Amino acid sequence: MDPCGLVLLLLLMARNGSFQQEEVCSKTLINSCNDCIQSGPFCVWCKQLNFTNAGEQEAVRCNTKAKLIAKGCSSGEIVFPKNFLDVEKEEALSSRFNQQEPVQLSPQKIRLSLRPGFGAFVDKTVLPFTNTNEEKLQKPCDEDYQQCQAAFGYRHVLSLTASEKDFRQKVNEQFISGNLDIPEGSLDAMMQAAVCRDVIGWRNSSTRLIVLTTDAGFHMAGDGKLAGILEPNDEKCHMKNNLYTQSSHMDYPSVGQLAMQLGKNNIQPIFAVTNEVVTVYQQLSKMIPKSEVGVLSSDSRNVVELIEAAYKRLSSKVTLTHDNLPDDVRVVYTPICPNAGPAGGSEGVCDNVPVGQEIMFNVTVTADSCMTEKSFTIRPLGIKDTLTVTLTTECECHCDDSLKTDQDHCSHKGRVTCGICSCNEGFVGQFCNCSIGDKDEESLRAFCRRENGTECEGRGDCECGRCKCHNTKNGGTYYGKYCECDNEHCEKFQNKLCGGNGRCDCGICKCSTDYEGTACQCKKSEEECKTANKTVCFGRGKCRCNHCECNEGYQRPLCRDCFGCPDPCQTKVNCIECQGFESGAFKKNCSVACSSITSEKVEQFTITSKQCQHKDSEGCWIKFRLHQLIGEDNYKAEILSQRDCPEPPNVIAIISAAVASVALIGILLLMLIKSLIYFKDLKEYKKFENEKKKSKWAEADNPLFKDATTTVQNPTFTGE
Repeated sequence: MDPCGLVLLLLLMARNGSFQQEEVCSKTLINSCNDCIQSGPFCVWCKQLNFTNAGEQEAVRCNTKAKLIAKGCSSGEIVFPKNFLDVEKEEALSSRFNQQEPVQLSPQKIRLSLRPGFGAFVDKTVLPFTNTNEEKLQKPCDEDYQQCQAAFGYRHVLSLTASEKDFRQKVNEQFISGNLDIPEGSLDAMMQAAVCRDVIGWRNSSTRLIVLTTDAGFHMAGDGKLAGILEPNDEKCHMKNNLYTQSSHMDYPSVGQLAMQLGKNNIQPIFAVTNEVVTVYQQLSKMIPKSEVGVLSSDSRNVVELIEAAYKRLSSKVTLTHDNLPDDVRVVYTPICPNAGPAGGSEGVCDNVPVGQEIMFNVTVTADSCMTEKSFTIRPLGIKDTLTVTLTTECECHCDDSLKTDQDHCSHKGRVTCGICSCNEGFVGQFCNCSIGDKDEESLRAFCRRENGTECEGRGDCECGRCKCHNTKNGGTYYGKYCECDNEHCEKFQNKLCGGNGRCDCGICKCSTDYEGTACQCKKSEEECKTANKTVCFGRGKCRCNHCECNEGYQRPLCRDCFGCPDPCQTKVNCIECQGFESGAFKKNCSVACSSITSEKVEQFTITSKQCQHKDSEGCWIKFRLHQLIGEDNYKAEILSQRDCPEPPNVIAIISAAVASVALIGILLLMLIKSLIYFKDLKEYKKFENEKKKSKWAEADNPLFKDATTTVQNPTFTGE
């Protein structure tokens, strides 16, 4: 059987790469070329003499290539160590180099010869997993008629062999055994089969398979505590006379331990299990790379077909991984095949690979720090072949400097190293032009301090009486005589320094031509403030940042209306009266008091604003309309020529009506009083009558009473 070929494309990503990334050089405390190239993958160094201006620090030599060229550095004077790859060993499929993209191919074709081997397992021979009664240990099966062998942990029956006859014979010689609980010690058996290379007979160049056939689940790490077994599994071989000797003394292995040893020894497990436990082993297979699960029939007749199908699935899936990876080194894989797994992962996976098909992986190796020579291996799971990668890092600049000392560029007091001076003892400065021998060091440092200040404001180093400023944390630069300035601490607008419309200079925004404001947030244009007649904010506000800032009461956007201002119909009525009819409170100084109003008397209104109507000082109704002009208190007024004045009052009629009203009220009042007295007397009379009726006295004449009437007859009267 011819397996698929593997092609490994190795990209050593320590300083540059094939991915399109934004080129940014983040730098801090750059004092040399070595510091620069270690700051980031896009940081390069300009070694050109006299590249820095007076007062500039040497750190400006470190930046991206594009920015250095833009600043005037010749491309031939740029130090930029590049990656390289040297293929030391090639297999049958050759490698070709395409600039910095070398391609190395793994063996294209191998011949696979499978040798079957056989081992058996039951479980640990301790309670509660196995009945420890002496008789039950020898014959743990319940049915008397069955041939049953004694319980054991794991027994190696036959080493790997090419003899099919021996294999069949040993399998047929095996009898069943038993234990108390349902789970079995299958992980114990697989661990010993994986680590006991010599006992099993694994060949170095073989494809290694373990086929586990069972109808039950498995015990794993921690279950041994039920039997008082506390010692964890040590992942070592403990076979003696083909029996696992530590079964009763060492705990079961964990799934992680088993998966690690299977991967380490390039062993691919196939779980041939019954339908009752297939779910359990499918979950186990997810945790063990390069493993497969198949369902046994009730009589296990399909075991050969099952193993063949599982092996085909295993061999069609290629998984690339790595071992012994050094610290600060990252490896990611990008498979290039029809059924590729996710790109950029810690493993590369190609699935459903037909036999004989050639597949390719891009392998990207990134070194995050400087290191001495390190090695690691890249290998496909389940296959012996490996690729050894020896990695070194370029952390030093090779500038091909002259070995001559006391060079002219360094004032004959030092030599040039990557474009900057390395001064002789007793001399400092950019060009070694400062001798500290003729000055007291403290007096030199005094030039680097402001009064009552710190040396270079704590942002630089004092060299030869001059501050050499550091870089900021964000890659900017401190500057100024005492490093007191930077270009990062300015006012922000919309979370942008100087609103993105200027540059920060020593804490103050220097705005571009079209902008103004403390944060360059204001556009100088007044287009958004202009009305239809090209006035700005109707004269009732100021245009700032291309928006009207209105006077109190007036509303944006153009300060046209004032909803909180007094009604001009009320405040301007006196001016309308004096201008229209020469009367009212402002009659004597109308031209002065009402200079902001221009009025006109009309027969009919032409202004479409609200009509005002008020009484003047003479009691006449004045009708007028106001139109607000540019400005806050300027109006144009139209006044109707005719006032509505009422007729004079009829004094006589008013007096007569008043007198008549008073008399009528008096009469009504007297009638009311008389009525009250009458009703009161009537009430008293009725009361008297009632009391009179109640008395029972008899009538009698008073003897003392004399009638008040005396009748006198005229004697001369004859009656005629």
